Amino acid sequence: MSTLTKSNHIGRKISRIRELRDMKQEALAQALGTSQQTISALENSETIDDDRLAEVAKALGVSVEALKNFSDEAAINFFNNFYDNSGSHGTNFGTNNTCNFNPLDKLVEAYDENKKLYERLVQAEKDKVEFLQNILKDK
Repeated sequence: MSTLTKSNHIGRKISRIRELRDMKQEALAQALGTSQQTISALENSETIDDDRLAEVAKALGVSVEALKNFSDEAAINFFNNFYDNSGSHGTNFGTNNTCNFNPLDKLVEAYDENKKLYERLVQAEKDKVEFLQNILKDK
């Protein structure tokens, strides 16, 4: 399969990264302050303006460049090389691997993002309850 024939469909890349992060369209929609239907349309778009792309990248926890350059082949190659890039079938696992980020920082970032999303979801539920209580009170 030639990479020259593959399109640069940004919507598919957004969808793939969202799925790899185990995030549903609803969660991404909540993070962006929009609807699930809007996310579905976004993921079907071949191109997206740079401002919107920056918002989506931030919500997904990746850089705009990572989003633009994402490919399944690169992700598979990354993990294959991570598993065994020593040429000795894993006996020296980790000797040639370098980490360009602090994994703990990434974990804390993910926790903070999930906490913010959870707080927004809880607030939305509280607002719904208050609205329904007001309707019942008015009857």
